[in-house]
Amino acid sequence: MAENLSGKIALVTGASRGIGRATALALAESGCDVAINYLHSSDEAAAVAESIAIFGRRAILVRADVTREDEVLRLVQDVEARLGPIDLLVNNAGVNPVTSLESITLSEWNEVLTTNLTSSFLVSQAVIPGMRARKWGRLIMLSSVAAQTGGVIGPHYAASKAGILGLMHSYANLLAKEGITANAIAPALIETDMIWNNDKIKSTLIPIGRFGQPEEVAQAVVMLASNGYITGQTLNLNGGWYMS
Repeated sequence: MAENLSGKIALVTGASRGIGRATALALAESGCDVAINYLHSSDEAAAVAESIAIFGRRAILVRADVTREDEVLRLVQDVEARLGPIDLLVNNAGVNPVTSLESITLSEWNEVLTTNLTSSFLVSQAVIPGMRARKWGRLIMLSSVAAQTGGVIGPHYAASKAGILGLMHSYANLLAKEGITANAIAPALIETDMIWNNDKIKSTLIPIGRFGQPEEVAQAVVMLASNGYITGQTLNLNGGWYMS
């Protein structure tokens, strides 16, 4: 039986566009009040908040660099002061710079690992104590098919997304008896401004033959948020690219 999300407080990182935007809207439609985290896209983030108001839910904008511990702590404190204790975290913020195997530098490696993986650790660590105190919480992390197949972006990206799965597994195991679930979604080639529109890639890599839509990922987030029996799992939204 699906749990009622009405009145829950959700924090979505990187929520100004793409998957993050669709997720924030889907959670609001399901009854959540939503904190929209962004770093650069203030106008887009404001537009998300305006759309959430249509559902009669509260939405706040919080600019923060989730790769920095001090800003993460400020982010969580701000959300809790303005909306209330965070019940649901969607770790969505990330980058996907395409780099050839031969040209990856240590600086690029560190940037991708920090943005994609360390940020998920920092924000999760900041919200988990409150979830444990209330005996209810949802940690949902955006991984990628690259964690399972290597993908097409590069080893730095694949490693960061594989690390997210390990992080999720650890949280799921450690928190299972405390009313907190942890799960991941591993999308492939979702049609956002972060991917290139290439018909050859659609036909050769994705059996379904099309890119996924951000709303399809958002639907999966809502399902995981409203189900208290699923934990430690990776939900594959990839059009059949990787089957498990």
